[in-house]
Amino acid sequence: MAAVCFYGGAFGSFIQRLAGTSPRHEHPTARGGRRRKVRVRVPPEYPELARRLRIVGAVKIQVVVSPAGKVRSTKVVGGHPLLIQAALDAVRRWKFEPANEESSLVVEVRFKPVATVGS
Repeated sequence: MAAVCFYGGAFGSFIQRLAGTSPRHEHPTARGGRRRKVRVRVPPEYPELARRLRIVGAVKIQVVVSPAGKVRSTKVVGGHPLLIQAALDAVRRWKFEPANEESSLVVEVRFKPVATVGS
């Protein structure tokens, strides 16, 4: 299971924790205070090796979103090396609502293993 949190503003001063909310209520704040809704969120796949090693944590990714709402570029800000690629693969497929200008924000993808029967 992965939860997603968004940090907005140039220095991430505004923190919006979204764990437990439905995707239609998630509004990441872009640089300049403009909010961009995520229209299509692709959840990350928990890497099998990370799951077996019980690695938990978050990956922070700086995302530049085009005016059309497509992810234009991503840059890893931090996170466990075994979780980074899965988070990048998912975030690159997200779609945001259209806006008048390009925006930049930092998203945080959290990884927490789901308990399975017999473990």
